[in-house]
Amino acid sequence: MKQNNFKDLYKYAQENEAKVKRGIIYSVLNKLFDLAPPVLIGIAIDIVVEGSESFIGNFGFEDRRQQLIILAFITFVIWGFESIFDYVAAVTWRNIAQDLQHSMRTETFKKTLNLDLSFFENKSSGRLMAILNDDVNQMENFLNEAANRLIQTATTVIVIGATFLYISPLVAIFAFIPIPVIVFGSYKFVQRIGERYSKIRNNVESLNAHLSNSITGILTVKSFNREKKEYKRIDSASNEVKTSNYDAIKLSAAFIPIIRVAILFGFTATLLIGGFLALDGQIKVGMYSVMLFITQRLLWPLTELGIIFDSFQKAMASFRRIMNLRDTNPTIDDGETELLELRYKISLENLNFEYVKDFPVLKNINIEIEKGKTTAIVGSTGSGKSTLIKLILRFYEKNSGKILFDEHEIESLSLESIRNKIGLVSQDVFLFEGSVFENIAYGNVEANSEEVWNAARLSESDRFINDLPNKEDTIVGERGQKLSGGQRQRISIARAILKNPEILILDEATSAVDNETEAAIQESLETLKEGRTVIAIAHRLSTIRNADLIYVLEDGEIVENGTHDQLLGNNNVYANLWDVQTGKTKKY
Repeated sequence: MKQNNFKDLYKYAQENEAKVKRGIIYSVLNKLFDLAPPVLIGIAIDIVVEGSESFIGNFGFEDRRQQLIILAFITFVIWGFESIFDYVAAVTWRNIAQDLQHSMRTETFKKTLNLDLSFFENKSSGRLMAILNDDVNQMENFLNEAANRLIQTATTVIVIGATFLYISPLVAIFAFIPIPVIVFGSYKFVQRIGERYSKIRNNVESLNAHLSNSITGILTVKSFNREKKEYKRIDSASNEVKTSNYDAIKLSAAFIPIIRVAILFGFTATLLIGGFLALDGQIKVGMYSVMLFITQRLLWPLTELGIIFDSFQKAMASFRRIMNLRDTNPTIDDGETELLELRYKISLENLNFEYVKDFPVLKNINIEIEKGKTTAIVGSTGSGKSTLIKLILRFYEKNSGKILFDEHEIESLSLESIRNKIGLVSQDVFLFEGSVFENIAYGNVEANSEEVWNAARLSESDRFINDLPNKEDTIVGERGQKLSGGQRQRISIARAILKNPEILILDEATSAVDNETEAAIQESLETLKEGRTVIAIAHRLSTIRNADLIYVLEDGEIVENGTHDQLLGNNNVYANLWDVQTGKTKKY
C-alpha cells in the first residue's frame, strides 16, 4: 500500500480548497502582525536614542513625544489586526478540521458499507470503529492546531530571514546556519517517529477490538464469571499501547532539546556579531535590539517544530489507516441488469462453495425454487443451509456452478435489484438502538404509522407492543436487549413484512418463539405466502411441513427432496429427523 503524506491529505481536502486557502492567508497575516512588536520595540529604542534622526523622525515628526504617540497608535492598530487574524485563522482551521472530519468519516463509512460480507466477518467491529472514530479524530486534532502552527512557523522563518538580510547579511548567514541542521534533523525525526506511531495506532485498534468484544458479550462474561479474565485481556492490550507510546515519547521528547541547542548557536551569533556591528556604528542600536528580539521570536516556533511534526506523524499514521480502508474494494463485481420481477423460478445448478480452500461447504447442489411456492431447505446444524441463503443474496461468490433468476445468471444482475426483491428474516436477529416502530419501519422508511401497525399485527407483534411502557415508542436498547428473544424475532418478521418483498426468505424465522407464538406466526405467514416465492430454512420441521417442496441437506449435499408426506414415506434422513423431533426415536 502506498505511503500517504501531507500532499495526499491536501488533495483529499480539495473540496475545501477555498477555505484552506483562506486559512493559509489568515495564518500568514496573523504571524506577520505577531512579528511586528519586536520591530515596534526597536523603533521605540530608536526614538529614545536617535531623537529626530529616528525612523519616525525621518517622516518629519521631530518631537520625541509626538513620535511615541504615533508609535503607540500604530502599536494599537497592529495588535488589533493580530488579534482579529488570530481569531479568524483559528475559526477557519477548526472549521476545516470539522469539515474534513465529517467528510472523511462519512465517505469512508459509505465505502465500507459497500464491502462484501466476508470483509465484515473477518474484521471485528472494534477495529473498524478504531479507524472510523479514533483515527478520524486524530486527523481533526492535527488540523485544529498543528496545521496553523506549521504555516506560521514557515512564515516566521521567511520573515525573520528577510529582516536579517535587510539589516545585516553577515549576521543572517551565521544566525541561520542551524536551519539546515534543524531541517535535516526534522526529516530524520519524521521518518523514525512515523513507524512508532503506526505501531501505536495498530495497538489501539487491537485494544478497541478487545473492548468491543468484552462489552458486547457482557452477558456471557458475567454468566461464566470471567470478569477477571476480560480485565487481564484489556490490561494486556492497554499495556501494549502504553509501551509503544513510551517508545515514541523517548524519541519525541529528545527532539526539542536538540533544536534548542541548534538555535542557541544562531542566537549567540546574533548577540556577538550584531553587538560588534552596533558598537562599531555599522548598524543602529534600535536595529540591533530588533535582531535580538526577533531571534527570540524565532526560537520558540522552532522549538515547537518537534510538537508540530509529532502531531503531523500521529495524523499521518491515522491517515494511512483511513486511506487503506478507503482503498479496500469489494471482491464481488456488481451486475448491470435490473431484476424487474421473478417470472418463473430460481435455479441452483451444480453449485459448489467453500469458505476456505479445500474445505467444501456445498457440493454439487441442484435446487429449483418455483415462483409463488414455498420451498423449504432442511438439515442438521452445519449442513450448509444458511450458506445457501448467503449465496442467493450474493453475499458471497460461488466457486462453481450457476445461480439463475429465470434465465439471468446472478452475476449479471445488480446487487441492489436482487436484494430489493428479497425480504430476509434471519435467525440472528439484529435490532438497532431506537424505538420499536423505528426498527419495524427499517423495512420501509417511507411507510406510515398505519402500515407499520399492520405489519406488527401480521407478525403477532402488536400484542406485546401494546403492553410495553411506551408502546411503539419504547426504546429497545442496544441490539434489542430490553426485549425477549421471541419479541425481537417478531419485530424482525414485521420488518420483513413491511418491506413487502416478492421473495421471502425465512431463515429459522420462528426459532426463538414458543409453540403458541409459533402457531400464531405460522398462521400469519400462510397469508403472507400468497403470491410470494418463499424460501424457508428450518431446523424445526414442524414449521415447514406444509411446504410445496422440501430439500434435505446433509454435509453440504442434497440427499433427498419431496413433500413432507413423500419424505416420511422414504424413511430416510428426513424421516429420521422427524422422528427425533416428535420424540418417536432418539438419534445417536
